[in-house]
Amino acid sequence: MTPRRRPLVAGNWKMHHGGSTGVELATEVVRLAPSLLHVDLVIAPPFTALAACAHECDGSRVEVAGQNMHPKDSGAFTGEVSPRMLLDAGCTWVILGHSERRQHFGESDAFVAEKIAAALAAGLRPIACVGETLAEREAGRTLAVVERQVRAFLPALAASSRPAAIAYEPVWAIGTGKNAGPAEAQEVHAAIRAWLQAASMELASDTRILYGGSVKLDNARDLLASPDVDGALVGGASLDAASFGGIARAAEALSTS
Repeated sequence: MTPRRRPLVAGNWKMHHGGSTGVELATEVVRLAPSLLHVDLVIAPPFTALAACAHECDGSRVEVAGQNMHPKDSGAFTGEVSPRMLLDAGCTWVILGHSERRQHFGESDAFVAEKIAAALAAGLRPIACVGETLAEREAGRTLAVVERQVRAFLPALAASSRPAAIAYEPVWAIGTGKNAGPAEAQEVHAAIRAWLQAASMELASDTRILYGGSVKLDNARDLLASPDVDGALVGGASLDAASFGGIARAAEALSTS
């Protein structure tokens, strides 16, 4: 049997905890880390709390991610953050292509791919997000949509030796309390793995594919038990350290069973 990839559990705080409460939450996650030796932990605070949270995580096993970035290194892009700025703030990861960025800010597949290439070139590890809307799922277009999104950035992943992750987040499950069942998640994750494998066996073996979309304590174990689900991109449940830690413990238990 193929050994499981080391799980990655990342918390996307979205537009929450941008100041002192973010530092408090980061500190609580750091306290959990020593009991989670077989899981990689990442938190993604808002930009306003990145440097402070990274300071709290310094020397621990908890890494920090930006929630977004501009592909350019610098320039007249008011309100944007560059890859170098994220690195300077203490980030090692960055979430890119999240459905909320695609939906609310009009980010195209091509722009997401440009960001992913820029992140890799700068030395950041991207968590590249893909997923279909409810209308696309009901029309039977889930795999076609996800394949289009993956193929847009696949050349950047294949050309880089830097590790990356892909997060499958069905749009209809984000923040709704609904989620894909384990069989539905595994179907999409297996398809993503196959597309990666067509590019490179090593890429397929090394790339962790996370599930996101209303991941909670009560469904985490079943979702994470699927063979091609290598962790979770957690939204609302990551705003509470106990819930986030419980999801990470579920991943830890599966990785050592």
